[in-house]
Amino acid sequence: MTDLLNIPVKLADGRETTLNDHRGKVILVVNVASKCGLTVQYEGLEKLYEDKRERGFVIAAFPANNFKGQEPGTDAEIVEFCTLTYDVKFPIFSKISVKGDDKHPLYQLLTSSAVTAVGDGPMRERLRNHGIETGDKSDILWNFEKFLIGRDGKIVARFAPDVTAEDQRLVSAVDKELSASA
Repeated sequence: MTDLLNIPVKLADGRETTLNDHRGKVILVVNVASKCGLTVQYEGLEKLYEDKRERGFVIAAFPANNFKGQEPGTDAEIVEFCTLTYDVKFPIFSKISVKGDDKHPLYQLLTSSAVTAVGDGPMRERLRNHGIETGDKSDILWNFEKFLIGRDGKIVARFAPDVTAEDQRLVSAVDKELSASA
């Protein structure tokens, strides 16, 4: 099986990299969008990052335009928005696809992990009520879905888009992983 930390990705500034730069840390991978009703989650994500980064926690934000065109900007515009609006300091990567035929290899691996999203039901039902097809439960449901990667580089949890950074289920999972030895 491919090590997800070794999958090539690109930072928003264009530098080629991998998540391997964060090996040994607890990583929260989030697909983000600037024009989504959930965009306010950037505030909580930045606070979580600031509160826990000294303990070995990092958030990896992957902008994606897969849901109703809610991330239309360029990488530079996205970074500017996140910095000016939410003072985001965690890494923002180059825009990718998280769903469909052009799904990025990182998200191919994340979504094939068979990890069920915590809190999946309410958001899925809200989307269906708005006439939005939600697809298979392994697919990314919407913007701001989160994957928690342990210090060993393995996926340990997945959280539905409406599970915020302040949600005790997510905070507890992060703290548990931060307490685990590398």
